[in-house]
Amino acid sequence: MIKILTVIGARPQIIKASALGRAIRDTYNKELEEIILHTGQHYDDNMSDSFFREMDISQPDYNLNVGSESHGKQTALMIEGIERIAVLEKPAAMVVYGDTNSTLAAAIAATKLKIPLVHIEAGLRSFNKNMPEEINRIVCDHCSTLLFTPTLAGYNNLLREGFNQDNEAPFSINKPGIFHCGDVMYDNTLYFSGVAEATSGIMNKLNLPGKEFLLMTLHRDNNTDNPARLNAILESINEISLYEQIPVVFPIHPRTSALLDAAKHLLLKQLKENPLFKIIPPVSFLEMILLEKRCSMILTDSGGVQKEAFFLHKPCIVLRPETEWVELVDCGNSILADADGERIKKAFRHFKDTTRYSYPSFYGKGDAANFICREIISNFS
Repeated sequence: MIKILTVIGARPQIIKASALGRAIRDTYNKELEEIILHTGQHYDDNMSDSFFREMDISQPDYNLNVGSESHGKQTALMIEGIERIAVLEKPAAMVVYGDTNSTLAAAIAATKLKIPLVHIEAGLRSFNKNMPEEINRIVCDHCSTLLFTPTLAGYNNLLREGFNQDNEAPFSINKPGIFHCGDVMYDNTLYFSGVAEATSGIMNKLNLPGKEFLLMTLHRDNNTDNPARLNAILESINEISLYEQIPVVFPIHPRTSALLDAAKHLLLKQLKENPLFKIIPPVSFLEMILLEKRCSMILTDSGGVQKEAFFLHKPCIVLRPETEWVELVDCGNSILADADGERIKKAFRHFKDTTRYSYPSFYGKGDAANFICREIISNFS
């Protein structure tokens, strides 16, 4: 039995981990034992605990309860806690997802303890090192033994950074293995989209059945912590809503909500005066899937939501100057609008008038988790 220590801490990682956990439970339970360590990076119930309940994921074996701190303090606390649990559990490998501070902390702890690191969602690059996430993902990739990238673009990024596609097993930190495996989030979207239709009542709750609406998410600190960017984004989307008479559903991230409330933001008052602008608390994963399925367009600065828009055949306006998912921009399903009000409105008009899209199989066939499990077993047996 191969023991793996999975480190998660943010909502998207919990969702991604459910795909691997499901594959282990259903198919590989005789070969793999998974121990789950939750850093507590996201600690709001709607952002974390509810996902374990809703998605039938085993409760974490450990929770560091780190909570919200500065990047440095949060990462330091997580390194200490992850190291302590890793010494206790002695896993054959440590598994991480994406690019959060939890990912960085686990990468550092694993490397210091000489525990092989498995990075799921490796190779993604925005080529903007002002983003904390970009530093996290680069460091993690170069600490890893097995790297699983969801896209060909990610695979090619690793090759450009010096990773050798001709390395042979057994792999190590000095001779890592890189794999283009598809996306575990595509696995999840296929699996949970039907469940969401049957179980989520959010459409009735928001009085939206049969209506067109826009779905917006906003959480990256360069948007939420920059008043000029935040104003430009929200003002332009509010203007679209009022001019087009189209509802906007905005599940507000706790950080965004706190910043608007603390500043007693005039714009927040204007948004609340627009009956079509629905500011709601964070939603569960199944509720989000259903909102994505039923909306007419998505506006987001989230990498995960960009992909979910593609999986569910929705056009997406990206509220960032760059994206890791360049293939979505290249094929015309996403437009980079940044925090530029005029570009946001132009992108909206473009998608409103566009009727034909293509959906190439960029992200595999929905069996990425099985592929990853087989490679872990092959390398650590």
